[in-house]
Amino acid sequence: MGFRLRPVDTSFYDLFTRSAEHLVAGAEILAEMLADSADRNAVAERMRQAEHAADETTHEIVKKVNSTFVTPFDREDIYALGSGLDDVMDMMDEAVDLILLYEVKALPPELSAQVTVLQRCAELTAQAMPRLQSMKDMDDYWIEINRLENEGDRNHRRTLAKLFSGEFKTIEVLKLKDIVESLEGAIDAFEKVANIVEQIAVKEG
Repeated sequence: MGFRLRPVDTSFYDLFTRSAEHLVAGAEILAEMLADSADRNAVAERMRQAEHAADETTHEIVKKVNSTFVTPFDREDIYALGSGLDDVMDMMDEAVDLILLYEVKALPPELSAQVTVLQRCAELTAQAMPRLQSMKDMDDYWIEINRLENEGDRNHRRTLAKLFSGEFKTIEVLKLKDIVESLEGAIDAFEKVANIVEQIAVKEG
């Protein structure tokens, strides 16, 4: 069995943890956007700021990969994980932006179920990132993310059925469907992150 020298430097793990913490904040802002009493312009501005902060962390990860001689695991996996975390934030930002731009007056309550799934995915991902350093007992993370993604798929189908039930005007259906797809995309992106972590754990184990 081969032996691989791992750097003691924890800064990569710190950056991944910070990136995941941005997702926790983003999911909370997204939940606020669904509230009937929300000042949507203000909430959307906070999401833009959160997305910008997440981008900065992603740039830090890339910069560190490019300037580090010995990385904790394969460079392509570091790039993939950093990019995957960034993709989640982009999808949540897109959902918030669409709600604002489309000026949707009433959001179906089913969307709240999807955002609850997103919030749980964000929490689990933030908890998992520091554990990358030891690569121990990570199975529960990607197994639960997979379960949540399946729950999100069921919510997605139910929401689409509601949209096409005849209860909504055609223009509202088109607007809401874009928002629904953005939420589904964010959940799928969380599963992609979990898959990348699983692949890293298999390689490094």
